[in-house]
Amino acid sequence: MSLLPRTAEEFSSAEYWERFFKKRGEKAFEWYGDYNKLCGVLHKYIKVQDKVLVVGCGNSELSEQMYDVGYKQLTNIDISETVVNHMNQRNAERRPGLTFQQMDATQTPYEEASYQAALDKGTLDAMASEEEGALARNMLTEVARVLNFGGRYVCVTLAQESVIKLAVDHFVQLGWAVRLHCLQEENRSVEDSFALPVFVLVCTKFRQPMPMPILEMCLGEDGAPTRLTQVSDLLSAVREHQAYSVLKKRLRTSTDASSNLSLTLSHTKTGLPRYTLTVQDCPPGAKVPRSNQFAIFIVPQGSETAWLYSSSEGRRQLAASANFRRLVIVAMHRNQEYTDMQDVQSELSPMVMDLAPPGMPANQQVPFLSVGGDLGWREEVSRGVSELSGEYCVENVKGEDGELYRRLVFLSNAALVQSESRLVPSNTVSAASGHKKKSKKKAKPTTAPSTSSTSLSVDSGFLCCAHHEVMVAGLTMLGVGTPQNKDVPVSVLLVGLGGGGLPQFLRDFVPNVTVEVVELDPVVMQVANEWFGFRQDDRLTVTLGDGLKHICALEKEGGRLFDVIMFDVDNKDSTVGMSCPPAAFVETSILQKVRSLLTPRGIFTLNLVCRDSVLRKSVLERVSAVFPTIISRKIEGEVNEVLLCSHGENGTSKAATILPSLNQAGKSLQSALYSNRTGPNSSPHIDIAELLKDLKIE
Repeated sequence: MSLLPRTAEEFSSAEYWERFFKKRGEKAFEWYGDYNKLCGVLHKYIKVQDKVLVVGCGNSELSEQMYDVGYKQLTNIDISETVVNHMNQRNAERRPGLTFQQMDATQTPYEEASYQAALDKGTLDAMASEEEGALARNMLTEVARVLNFGGRYVCVTLAQESVIKLAVDHFVQLGWAVRLHCLQEENRSVEDSFALPVFVLVCTKFRQPMPMPILEMCLGEDGAPTRLTQVSDLLSAVREHQAYSVLKKRLRTSTDASSNLSLTLSHTKTGLPRYTLTVQDCPPGAKVPRSNQFAIFIVPQGSETAWLYSSSEGRRQLAASANFRRLVIVAMHRNQEYTDMQDVQSELSPMVMDLAPPGMPANQQVPFLSVGGDLGWREEVSRGVSELSGEYCVENVKGEDGELYRRLVFLSNAALVQSESRLVPSNTVSAASGHKKKSKKKAKPTTAPSTSSTSLSVDSGFLCCAHHEVMVAGLTMLGVGTPQNKDVPVSVLLVGLGGGGLPQFLRDFVPNVTVEVVELDPVVMQVANEWFGFRQDDRLTVTLGDGLKHICALEKEGGRLFDVIMFDVDNKDSTVGMSCPPAAFVETSILQKVRSLLTPRGIFTLNLVCRDSVLRKSVLERVSAVFPTIISRKIEGEVNEVLLCSHGENGTSKAATILPSLNQAGKSLQSALYSNRTGPNSSPHIDIAELLKDLKIE
């Protein structure tokens, strides 16, 4: 037997409710919660001595229970004759003062300003879909008429957006104050509860209409009100609470290792994002200790962009290592202050159990995990806006290796580090051996470093981006540093400056090199100069402009050839499955122009970031049609891969002969980089031999 409406329109139908109540019979149907759930907020806004109009009472026990606790002036109206007769019969002896009348709520016979409160449980929701909302507006107009000044319309609702917008717009236009309570689920079985939260809309009538809207949102019956400025902000807050409720229901009733459910927790007063939580479940069949039900992992500040925490694969690996049935990975946001781990735990603890896996005992302890037991460290040193890329920030962070790094991040894609450089004290002279080795032992990222930011400088010999290292290693294909190429000049055209780490490394360590960079965004150039120690000279120059137009102009002018052309430019269009480079950079016509600008020995180096396998195949086909020899190198733990492309004939066979010779050429390049250092106080931290491993012929 179907007792719930199949469509929203049925809510408004008198015929539906006739059928509904005849089927339901004696058993009270508590539509959006019973008296026990609603009493706290009802007593807050409706006084016992108030004269109350109950709109669309149905056969709910709510009026009966309110009558029993002292509300003796309740007038109950409903459109259904069946329910009115039934309720009158049911209460004739026990509650002689409780009356029920069959009546259309849009036109009542009551005098103006004759009630102190109007109570509506689900009636607005039922009417709002009828006649494009006209029926509901008529009902609200009638409610406004019968309420006196200071009177309140108290409406229990599921707050469907169109419904709540209709009511809020209506009362804001009348100059009433509007407050919305989102009621918490307490002591109810989540598995049996309805997914959407119940809201209570409270609209207060003033003698003098308010000149500016008063809009407030409260969490729970006693939550402090948050003042909002626009109706759209209130609707947005409702959506967030509804989405969170649906998410909680899903998390408490099922597990899904393939899903990456996430939510953002914002600061109550400022509304700014404070934490982002991502839920990672273990796969079915995983051997997890019975006690390891649930844990919270706090990502150190500044590490949230690391592959382990920012990628689906990385989070699965982290969860597998932690070995809990469910792991919630918590990232902290920029522009927020966090005192210590204990404070973060205290802040998150009240809502932790909302995200627990199904069947977990409510009293079970939930451990908080972290790297070294510390929050990490982050310091924002600059913030600005680029007309091309939007808002950005430059920040110093302490890595899990204990070193300090400076990053450029565009906030439109805050999970992606645009540029990164390692920082060292300004008076430090590197004594590195010339080989960059990753320490397997993670240093404890403690509190703020003792060295002031103003006394730090960028280490130009350290390339933070692995794909930049591979691009440098690709110079072995030119034989850079070999005895036969001693004193042979190397010309590089690089599209994409970023923080300037790659071109500075080339200028400071590659013998006989000249580097020309093309950068579209003048703000990026400014940031590189001011915060990443970038400096131009006769061997490193920057042209501000469109990289594609620059290549077309060079090809048209003729007379200039390059030994290396590098594309390291990101795609601002996030809807495409290729985030680097923009699609126009790998069109056949552009690739042909690139080829024509290369010397006979020249190579084209492309940083390719493509998640779409079909699109990647298409790009490779176009590149190989112009450059017969392609050697690729995947970047471990990243989507990036670097393509090293040569326009020599007999592509595959040539590539096969190139690979064996690269090892010796790599040793020569390594030696040349270390011997040629021209940068102040720096040495190259790079292992060419390691980078030449895992090369693949495409």
